[in-house]
Amino acid sequence: MYKELKKIKVKNQFTFTADDSLEEVCNASEYGSGIFLVCAIDGEAKELIMVGSTGTIQNDGTLKSKNGGLYDKIVNGHQFAKTGRKYSWPAQMKLENIDRLEVTWYETFNDKNKVIPTFIEGHILQNFLDENGRLPRWNVAF
Repeated sequence: MYKELKKIKVKNQFTFTADDSLEEVCNASEYGSGIFLVCAIDGEAKELIMVGSTGTIQNDGTLKSKNGGLYDKIVNGHQFAKTGRKYSWPAQMKLENIDRLEVTWYETFNDKNKVIPTFIEGHILQNFLDENGRLPRWNVAF
């Protein structure tokens, strides 16, 4: 686990296969903002393939978030074919022969934690870049 995430208390995870309904298996907060890590699982092997975030901190220190929070960003956020992940993830998983995904989400900005979601997303992506010389394969850019 990334050390930046150790102090985050509101978190959870779920697994997703191409045959699942992302809307049904996603247990992410509908109100919280933060980050999510997506790993491809192949037997015992686990590969980080994407890091995403939602929520913007305003000049006055308040959070601006879209309705639906982390849940909406994971389920309906656009990826690949400019379509919601509930449609694009299963298609991409079939193309890449990915059996299942493990999605771990963290509510990084709330009453107890005040960590800017894109800051932590960038930090994790920087660590990944340092270690691998590239971004996770489902992250197009940052």
